Amino acid sequence: MAPAGLLSSFLAAIQASLSVLLVIFYGVIAARFKLLNNATAKSISKICVKMFLPALLLTKIGSELHAGSAHRYLIILIWAFICHFISFLVGISAHLLFKFPDWITAAIMFNNTTSYPLLLIQSLDETGILSNLIVTDESTRDAIERAKSYFLVFSTVSSCLTFAVGPRLMDSEHAYDPLDDKEEEDDDEDGNGHTSEETSLLTSRARLASVTSISFFPSKPKDPFAAYDRRPSFVAQKRWLDMHPRTRWWLLFLNDFLNAPLLGAALGAIIGLIPVLHRAFFNDTYDGGIFSAWLTASWKNVGGLFVPLPLVVAGVSLYNARMEAKRSDTSGSDTPWLTTLFLLAVRFVVWPVVSIAVIYALATKTNILSNDPMLWFTMMLMPAGPPAMKLITMVQVSDADEEDEHKIAKILTISYFISPILAFTVVGSLQASQAAIGN
Repeated sequence: MAPAGLLSSFLAAIQASLSVLLVIFYGVIAARFKLLNNATAKSISKICVKMFLPALLLTKIGSELHAGSAHRYLIILIWAFICHFISFLVGISAHLLFKFPDWITAAIMFNNTTSYPLLLIQSLDETGILSNLIVTDESTRDAIERAKSYFLVFSTVSSCLTFAVGPRLMDSEHAYDPLDDKEEEDDDEDGNGHTSEETSLLTSRARLASVTSISFFPSKPKDPFAAYDRRPSFVAQKRWLDMHPRTRWWLLFLNDFLNAPLLGAALGAIIGLIPVLHRAFFNDTYDGGIFSAWLTASWKNVGGLFVPLPLVVAGVSLYNARMEAKRSDTSGSDTPWLTTLFLLAVRFVVWPVVSIAVIYALATKTNILSNDPMLWFTMMLMPAGPPAMKLITMVQVSDADEEDEHKIAKILTISYFISPILAFTVVGSLQASQAAIGN
């Protein structure tokens, strides 16, 4: 790539990254002027995860997935598991060897895999630099939509691993059901609800105390079944209580995978892989698309709302977490700089370098990856980026101190504030992908 072309690509990447950061900042402004609070942010997060994201997954994966492209998505699935497993090893090693807090494992393992990269790729489209990755006669729009579907498949794996491997997140699916109306009203006032990458950082510690998770952290052992055994429906079912603990553990483990985004992705895969359904839902009306103009169009409209809203909520969450930390004036909650630097180095330096090198080698030296530069580019970006917003709740469920919550809120704020440095990753991935085209 010529120096002038490199400079223009870097400036375009900076603009795209700043665009994403500004969306988060708009959430901060909304919280500052009381336009959004914890309760409303919780409601937005819940509908994003329960409705908008499944609709987005269904339409993007369903429209792009077919028999000829299935191997690409299989490659992404494998890449997603590899990335998360390596991140887990790095995180647990950092905890055991360098005595970092045990939440460092989750911070390194789970990055923002959905809203941030989707908005970033959308902003990059506006700059026009991704047109260099198109090697066929397809339009830039088609290539961008395919890139979004790649990111969404990766994020689906991340979400499933979060529910099944990480500590039990506080949400409407896994939280302990209140036994009376008073508890339910208190929950609503505290603003607790579905937790995902996009959910509010501040949740009620009283509510958390009633929820027991399968601890992700070795230093936080606890009974993984207590919260479930207290449910009236479970108590009434003696068969459940009579099961062997290991059987119950596996049933709960498998149940954790059944979340709304996974169901949306699975339905999209089914529609995409069955030709008659693919034609009915995604072809033009005159070409057999009997659902495309009304049903599919409505899903696309709803799914499109997911891209900016979670980052607005992230801004609200970061602002409120910061204000809560100031009000509590907790001593000893200074930012752990060594832990922060390690986390940021892994997320913004190590993973980008490793992923670019690995994908470039696979694209040029093997036939494992298909001849799709957009696939190479997105796979290079997938493991990079700031930690997931769900980190704070994972720590809360693990019975961490309030000081730890404030420390993590500060780390997340720093991570998203410096996120425009991903422009280097974008340029490196773009340059590597273009170089691989000629090999």
